[in-house]
Order: sequence, then structure tokens, then C-alpha cells
Amino acid sequence: MGAMSVHTQSSEAAHRAGFACFVGRPNAGKSTLTNALVGKKVAITSSRPQTTRHTVRGIVHRPDAQLILVDTPGLHKPRTLLGERLNDVVRTTWAEVDVIGFCVPADQKLGPGDKFIAKELAGIRKTPKIAVVTKTDLVDGKQLAEQLIAIDQLATELGFEWAEIIPVSAVGDQQVSLLADLIAPLLPLSPPLYPEGDLTDEPEMVMVAELIREAALEGVRDELPHSIAVVVEEMLPRENRPADKPLLDIHANVYIERPSQKGIIIGPKGARLKDVGMKSRKQIEALLGTPVFLDLHVKVAKDWQRDPKQLRKLGF
Repeated sequence: MGAMSVHTQSSEAAHRAGFACFVGRPNAGKSTLTNALVGKKVAITSSRPQTTRHTVRGIVHRPDAQLILVDTPGLHKPRTLLGERLNDVVRTTWAEVDVIGFCVPADQKLGPGDKFIAKELAGIRKTPKIAVVTKTDLVDGKQLAEQLIAIDQLATELGFEWAEIIPVSAVGDQQVSLLADLIAPLLPLSPPLYPEGDLTDEPEMVMVAELIREAALEGVRDELPHSIAVVVEEMLPRENRPADKPLLDIHANVYIERPSQKGIIIGPKGARLKDVGMKSRKQIEALLGTPVFLDLHVKVAKDWQRDPKQLRKLGF
């Protein structure tokens, strides 16, 4: 192999790509950080925790690297078998990612919850770990310095070393791009793993369908707990709109199992369906960052839960 060919490859070879996840006790600023890095609201934050059923990944595209952020369920002291199963999932995920970011808020002293997670991290030897001190906008320099020292000591006590310790404030956008600069070199050499336009590998249509389904279930959970499926038929930008006023047309079908359920979903004079449309449209607009025209239709798919062909069509 001549020097020439080595030389031409060097620029491509320098690209890195890999997975990272942020861990930390609740409210440590994990989703805010993910959203700030990706630059768009990705992790669906909702009062119902199970909306992050899918591993939502935000994708940060840079010329030199692609960083894929994986959501892991929170690690907690298990009280139940399900809790233990969840914790196993967490540990497996941690062992599979390329970098772990441990988030600690600057304004709260390290507590038992932080130590519990750090101890688990200590057991995962191979994966580089970055300590991210979040919410630095809430403290002064002295308090921040104390927190940085405390975090450094925590690792020393547990017999490992942080690859980096970095203070950030996602709210003030302080240091967020620096965080990406520090994570990038820790990723393996690799071409991009996702196409440029993907901000999340959860196809947007699936996320939109999920938001509509949540809204549709809101008032009828008791009557139709599971017999609602939503399929987004198409999402198209409205033609001939001025560049600064785009509109996305979304056509979606809400499927139920029996004709008798139609009235429940539609409601008196269509009031319930209208409400579902309004609620989900707001959330979809927040997710996609663009105004949306939502066209909803209710259809009957006979006994879809028991029919494999229907299930496939409905995306299960």
C-alpha cells in the first residue's frame, strides 16, 4: 500500500461514531441535556413514565463524529422482580454503550442515590465514564468547585477514574458543545451509523402515532383499555407554503375492534375525537417543531388484537 493511498484515506478514517447514555437520579437533568445536545426535543417527556417505552435515542451529527444517545430506564434499588429485570436491562445497556455520562446536579450535595449509581458504574470496568455536573447556572463558583472535588473523590473511593469531569448548564447552553467535544474522541472509529437527517431512530411516524394513541386513551381507558391502535398513513409538508410558515399534513387512522366502540371514541357530536385531535396536535407540534394539520379518522378493524395479519398491518 503506497503512502498516497494511506494519505487519501486519513480524513475519512478519523470519523467516530458510537453510543452514549446519561445516567443519574431523577431530575439530574438527563433529558434536558439530551435535548440540548441534539438541538431538538426528542425524549418525550410526559407525566406517564411509560411513554419512553421505546429506547429513544437522540442523534448528534458532527463533521467528525456521530453520537447516538440511548435512554436507559432509571436504576433504582429493586423492590420487585420487575425492578430487578429493569436493573438488568440497565446494566446490559451500560455494558454495551461506548461512553456513560453520570449526571449530578450542581446545587445538591451527593446523596445515597448518586453513590448507589456510582457504585454500579464502578463495576463496569471497560466503559469510559464522564461526570457531568448539570444546572451550574444555579450555583456560585465556590459551590461548583466543592461539587467537582466531591465527585472526583467519589470515584477514587470506589476505585475508578472519570475520563472527564465537566460542568454544564443546558438551560444557558453553557458548555453543551464542549461536552460533545469531550465525548467524541471516546467513541470508536466508525463511519456514521445513521443517515444525516435522523434525529431519533424511533421513526417520527411511530412517535406521532404513539402521541395520538395516548390522547385517544385519555378519557376512555376504562371502556377501551387496549382496543385502540393508531396508524399514521402519511405525513407530508403542505405544498406552496411560504418558507417561514410551513405546515405538515398528517393523516392518521384510529382503529378499534368493534363498531360499537366507534361512538365511544367519537363522542357526542364528535366532541371527544375533536378533543383528541387538539391535544395530540399540540404534542406533535412540540415534538416536530412545526405547525401541523391533523386529519383523524376512526375505523373498525375486527378483533385486531387476535389477528396476526391485522397486528402486522398496525405495526405490532
